[in-house]
Amino acid sequence: QVQLAESGGGLVQAGGSLRLSCAASGRTNNIYAMGWFRQAPGKERESVAAISRSGDMTYYPPSVKGRFTISRDNGKNTLSLQMNSLKPEDTAVYYCAAAGRSRPYLSAQSINYDYWGQGTQVTVSS
Repeated sequence: QVQLAESGGGLVQAGGSLRLSCAASGRTNNIYAMGWFRQAPGKERESVAAISRSGDMTYYPPSVKGRFTISRDNGKNTLSLQMNSLKPEDTAVYYCAAAGRSRPYLSAQSINYDYWGQGTQVTVSS
């Protein structure tokens, strides 16, 4: 099994920055693609970034492209999300996710992820 633990959420003013981190433990050799998702109240969970196992490919939806940057350190079993120029609409619970070997090389779909963290709240005030 794989355990994921997010940290770094909090309250920030619009235009500010936050850096989220995700620490993986357990059978980390089972981790391939990784991603960050978010879910706001009353809305479906959505992808905000994804990264392949080697880091050679990344994905961002238009809503965050140019503002968010995903990175990973496989030696330290960590995943990060640098969020800049934050907007009130970025307010949500952010989740770290990891995919196993049988999943696509890179995916923005939550169904393609096997392991999930508990989430960390990000609140952006206007």
